[in-house]
Amino acid sequence: MHGSCACGAITFTTDATPFGMSVCHCQQCRKMSGYCWSSAQVAEADLTIAGPVTWFQSSQRARRGICPTCGAFLFWQGAGETEISFALGAVDAATGLKLEKHIFTAEKGDYYAIADGLPQKD
Repeated sequence: MHGSCACGAITFTTDATPFGMSVCHCQQCRKMSGYCWSSAQVAEADLTIAGPVTWFQSSQRARRGICPTCGAFLFWQGAGETEISFALGAVDAATGLKLEKHIFTAEKGDYYAIADGLPQKD
């Protein structure tokens, strides 16, 4: 699986099978993406990142990897975690993956409904 930011300055690849496909509706993801953020996880050791990622410590719980040129929000990693999430929207080809759940739904915007039948976690 190969992905990149909008300007192409950052690329990422993994041969691992991603897991934990989810859509995050938290306020930070909404502010970073303008809507919500869909992602999948792999072990950090299984993800190769090339390019000038800027890591933003968005809270005590997590950091976010952003392209300093185009502003794309590509990565999320919980503090002390050995897994890293990458943006499904940044993958360059069909993923063959299916979303599993919605998270932080208590913080979702009031301007849309979640109607796909997937589990929702507040």
